[in-house]
Amino acid sequence: YCFLLLVFYLVMVCSHFTGYPFPTAPPVDPFAKIRVDDCGKTKGCFRYGKPGCNAETCDYFLSYRRIGADVEFELSADTDGWVAVGFSSDKKMGGDDVMACVHDDNGRVRIQHFYNVGQWAKEIQRNPARDEEGVFENNRVTCRFKRPVYVPREETIVDLHLSWYYLFAWGPAIQGSITRHDIDSPPVSERVVSIYKYEDIFMPSAAYQTFSSPFCLLLIVALTFYLLMGTP
Repeated sequence: YCFLLLVFYLVMVCSHFTGYPFPTAPPVDPFAKIRVDDCGKTKGCFRYGKPGCNAETCDYFLSYRRIGADVEFELSADTDGWVAVGFSSDKKMGGDDVMACVHDDNGRVRIQHFYNVGQWAKEIQRNPARDEEGVFENNRVTCRFKRPVYVPREETIVDLHLSWYYLFAWGPAIQGSITRHDIDSPPVSERVVSIYKYEDIFMPSAAYQTFSSPFCLLLIVALTFYLLMGTP
């Protein structure tokens, strides 16, 4: 009799919950868009591309800001592969601490740590990044992460409280592995960058540098002088 009562109770409970779905995991928060109106105010920014471009239209975009004992970086580039920033003691590639956001074949954007050995980037397993997030949308790789300002002495990880030249690069990836950057001479910060100083720096891409190079300016001056003086 007790057994029958138990079976009846189980049937009633199961029938009561029939048609009710199991609980689902809460939705993942969408990637918050990068704010450019904060550039030069509460964070430093570098923009490379067309004059007036923003984090969604520049060929390359980077921002940085201090948050407690960390520095938060935001990167975005017009690529379906990877976007990176390198911290260098000079303006040349080699011996540099590099953080890269890589779009893999599964559609994810992963933050990886590299060290430039000459012209080759070697992945380093010790990754100082945390609070990582990234997205691939509209043929752009965009990411956000933090890394500590101070680190124990380590050849492949620099102390960000010191000033460094920033190397900016982006390019294609094959099966989640980075390949050569898109342009032969990627942009570099004109001077060393301090995380304690927020600036909004624009660097025109090659398509917009034509009339700003010293040679072209000299040519324009020479032609103007020739036209004003006339010919004999």
